[in-house]
Amino acid sequence: MRIWTIITTVLMLADTSAAGAASLDFSNAAFAPAVGEATIPIGHYEFCKSYPTECGLNRIFIKAVGLTSEAWEELIAVNNRVNTTVRPITDDDLYRMAEYWAYPQGAGDCEDFVLEKRRLLAQSGWPESALLIAVVRKTDGEGHAVLMVRTDRGDLVLDNLVGEIHVWNEAPYTFLKRQDQADAGDWVDLRDDRIIVVASTH
Repeated sequence: MRIWTIITTVLMLADTSAAGAASLDFSNAAFAPAVGEATIPIGHYEFCKSYPTECGLNRIFIKAVGLTSEAWEELIAVNNRVNTTVRPITDDDLYRMAEYWAYPQGAGDCEDFVLEKRRLLAQSGWPESALLIAVVRKTDGEGHAVLMVRTDRGDLVLDNLVGEIHVWNEAPYTFLKRQDQADAGDWVDLRDDRIIVVASTH
């Protein structure tokens, strides 16, 4: 809960003006550094063939959303809503396919959780340029997907495996790549030099 306390405290002092957002230092550790073009995940490539309007140039380009107290509460509400109403199930069990991205109809894999959170936030007026699907690697080596929301307080991670919302560099994953902010159909590699320490259960 430490990150929750930090963010809540920061919100009281937040400068949410457009000028404040424009002067952000994206080299700050709170922002995941992009380091070049990346390959598109096959699941997203197939998803884009079904939903081409969601995978092109973002009509409104906003580098980061001002994290007001209202915006923070909305992130919490959407994250909790999707995490508690969608039943987790693998693509293999649901679709008999190793990888298939789709909006969940009551159940879905991690990517489906992300797609639904992204859709709900976009419908509420959040700019899609700040709602970025990210691919990560868990400590056991398994791939996973999360929603990375770019705010003026850093890149926040909405995750179906962890109820709390964390800044990306507090999440227990290695971040591999995410959607490009300008074009939702393109992806960029992320540099994540952190050493993830796995806590012992003994």
